[in-house]
Amino acid sequence: MSAAPLLRGEGLTRAFHRRGGLFRRGAPVMALRGVDIAVHGGEAVGVVGESGCGKSTLGRILLRLMPPSAGRVIFEGEDLAALPAARLRALRRRMQMVFQDPYGSLDPRRSVGAQIADGILIHGLAGKAEAGERVTALLHQVGLDPDHARRLPHEFSGGQRQRLAVARALATRPDFIVADEPVSALDVSIQAQVVNLLADLRAELGLALLFISHDLHVVRHLCDRVVVMYLGRVMEEGRASEVFHAPLHPYTRALLAASPSLRRRGNPVAPLAGEVPSIANPPSGCVFRTRCGLAQPACAEAVPPLEPMPGAPGRRLACRRAAELG
Repeated sequence: MSAAPLLRGEGLTRAFHRRGGLFRRGAPVMALRGVDIAVHGGEAVGVVGESGCGKSTLGRILLRLMPPSAGRVIFEGEDLAALPAARLRALRRRMQMVFQDPYGSLDPRRSVGAQIADGILIHGLAGKAEAGERVTALLHQVGLDPDHARRLPHEFSGGQRQRLAVARALATRPDFIVADEPVSALDVSIQAQVVNLLADLRAELGLALLFISHDLHVVRHLCDRVVVMYLGRVMEEGRASEVFHAPLHPYTRALLAASPSLRRRGNPVAPLAGEVPSIANPPSGCVFRTRCGLAQPACAEAVPPLEPMPGAPGRRLACRRAAELG
């Protein structure tokens, strides 16, 4: 792993405005609230949390598919928001995405080979003949028959379509890929095949991967580090082996408690009670306090910063009671 991050997000905030009436915008809904994140070259970082916590919004902002309301994204020392269009386009070749829906992300009217070749041709990486050879190699690389290039998306199964999406993401030879719930729409028997494919490709190509998922089994298997999010904030961050073996934040403990096969020795886990608060009107102070069995009145007063844990390199926790939990 390189010393400096390949990509990092600093203070990322994203507000969405609701319609408040004719020609009037309502109060903003904060999908992200000051998120800091870093991904090193060749590293796989898992982002986990309940639906609506801001995982997918974070992935899209890191790829500049949507701008942040505040904060910035730095790729190899360059602020993406400050770059001229030509330079941003060059960097975008090195950052790709695998979407959750393998069918909706493909054009149903065009052959899959033509869609895989799009990135190669648009970025001028090869001529038409060489692009065809590259498509053949990519299909073979993801475990598909090169003759499948002539087919349309509806002629493939869900697992095959996700392999096609991976091939398309690899076409421009990226350094960084965001995989947004890439196996959640697949049968369990197929999920393992796609996850193992991503793991093999990452090792073979040295890819950096941001893997967004609600499936803790998959994240534990695939990722080096894990970031736990709740209502647009990071609750805990650390090496995946350490977080899964000894979770510190009450929310992380509750997530693991909800996954019976991931029971661990050591720290007891408390069940997660109550409903997720409205993202439009989150609790004051710590956003998790209304569901936390360890909450104190002081937890409502200020947002706890995400701070390093003493004696635990790379481990960060956002909790007023961090010293006790550690």
